[in-house]
Amino acid sequence: MNKIANNPAMVMDLYELTMANGYFLDEELRGTRVAFDVFFRRNPDGGGFSIFAGLEQIVDYISNIHFDKNDVDYLRSLNQFDERFLNYLYNFRFHGDVYAFPEGSVIYPNEPVITVCADIVEAQILETEILAQFNHQSLIATKAQRIVRAAAGRAVSDFGARRAHGNDAAVYGARACMIGGVAGTATVLAGQRFGVPVSGTMAHSWVMLFDDELDAFRRFAKQYPDNCILLVDTYDVIDQGMPNAIKVFKEMRDAGIKSKNYGIRIDSGDLAYLTKKARRMLDEEGFTDAKIIISNSLDEYTIMSILAQGGEVNAFGVGERMITAKSEPVFGGVYKLCAVNKNGEWEPRIKISDAVEKTTNPGLKDVYRIYSKSGRAVADLICKAGEELDLSKPYRFIDPIRPWKLMYLEDCTAKKLQQQVIKDGRRLYNTEELKTIADRVKYQMAHEIWEEEQRFQNPHEHYMDMSPAYYEMKMNMLEEKHR
Repeated sequence: MNKIANNPAMVMDLYELTMANGYFLDEELRGTRVAFDVFFRRNPDGGGFSIFAGLEQIVDYISNIHFDKNDVDYLRSLNQFDERFLNYLYNFRFHGDVYAFPEGSVIYPNEPVITVCADIVEAQILETEILAQFNHQSLIATKAQRIVRAAAGRAVSDFGARRAHGNDAAVYGARACMIGGVAGTATVLAGQRFGVPVSGTMAHSWVMLFDDELDAFRRFAKQYPDNCILLVDTYDVIDQGMPNAIKVFKEMRDAGIKSKNYGIRIDSGDLAYLTKKARRMLDEEGFTDAKIIISNSLDEYTIMSILAQGGEVNAFGVGERMITAKSEPVFGGVYKLCAVNKNGEWEPRIKISDAVEKTTNPGLKDVYRIYSKSGRAVADLICKAGEELDLSKPYRFIDPIRPWKLMYLEDCTAKKLQQQVIKDGRRLYNTEELKTIADRVKYQMAHEIWEEEQRFQNPHEHYMDMSPAYYEMKMNMLEEKHR
C-alpha cells in the first residue's frame, strides 16, 4: 500500500463532507454565503477567563487548504459522494473572509472569538481543524497561565512532551504554554520551529549509570559547567544528593569555575520540606545564588501549596498536568451557524436548546471590550454588526441575566475585539513572534483584568452585556421560534 502523506484538510468529521456534498448538489443552496461563529461555553477549572491561542495555525490551514489526488481517490472509494463534488474538491480553495480576536487575547464564554464568512461548502469544510487548533491551544495556554500565576514570579518551564497526546500535542502544546507565560520548553522541535528558549537538566539515568553518585555529578559538571543543574533525588536528597552536589560546587569554586547557571533539581519527595532544607545547606556553604528547581506532577494547586509552606524554589518544571490540562482536559469550543446571506442581506440564525447555555447568540455582531478610566476591563459588549457605539455620553446596555435593570456605561472607552485576518481567501494576518503574543497576555494580566477575575476559587464573573438593539433582536427571534 502506498504511503499517504498527512494532509490537514482531511482532518475532519465525515459529516462535514456529507453536508458539503449535499449543499453542493442542491442548486438552491449552492453558493449560499453563511457565517459561522467559533466560541466556547465555560472557562476550564472554574476560572474567570481563558486565553485565545492557535490563530497562527488556523490562518495557515485556511490559507493552504487543498485536496490532492490521493485524498479524492479515497473519498471516491467511500461511495458517498457525487463525482461532480469530488471534481470540485480537486480545485478547492478558500475564498471567504475570517475575523478573529488577536492571539493571546483574554476571552470569555459565548462571545465569537472567530467568525468565518464564506460559501456554505467552504465554511462547512473548515470546522474540525479550526476547532482542533482553537480548543487545544486555548486550553493549554489557559492552564499554563494559571500555573504561571501560581508560581508568583518564579520561572516555569514546559517539561511535558513525554506525557503529551502525541507529537503535535507536544509541539503545539509547548507553543501554547509559551503564550500562557512559561519561560521555556524542553521540547526541542518547539524551540526550532517557534524560536523559543529550550532547556534541560540531568536525567536519573545519568546518575544511575555510574557506580558512584559523586562521580556522576563531577562528570556532568565537567561537561556542562555553565549549565550545572544536578539532580539530587536519585538515592537520598538530604544525606547523599545534597552533600555530593555541594562538594562538586566547592570543587568548581576552588578551580575558579564561575558557572552561569548552577544549582539542583528535586523530582520527588516532600518538595516543600526538601527545598527548605536544601536552601539552608546551600546557603551555609556560600552558594546563595545556586538555583533550586523542582518538578514531579506539578500544577497550580501543588505549586501554591509548596510556596504557602515556605518552599524555597527558583523555578518549576511542569509536565503532564500542564501539557494535557489534566484537571479539565476539554475546552469545549464550538462552531455554529449564526447568519445566512439572502439577496445581499444577512439574516440571523439561532440554535435554541432547553439548556440555556446552549442557546446561541444569533447574527453577525461586533464585540467590544469596555474599559474604565483606570484601564480595567469592566465588561464585554455584544452589538449588531455595524451598530454605532457612542460612549461620549451615558450608554444604556442590557445585562441578559438581569434584563429588567436599567444600566449605563459612563466614563468608559471601548475596543473592538475582532479584526479581519483573511479577506477573499487572501491572508491579511501577519505572523507574530511568540514573545509578542505572550507579552500581550502578560499586559492584560497586569493592567486590564481585575484581580478578582484572576482568583482560582470563585472568581468574579466577567460581565457579558448586549446593546439594546442586539438584545431585542435575539428576544424577538426566541419568541418567533416558540410560536
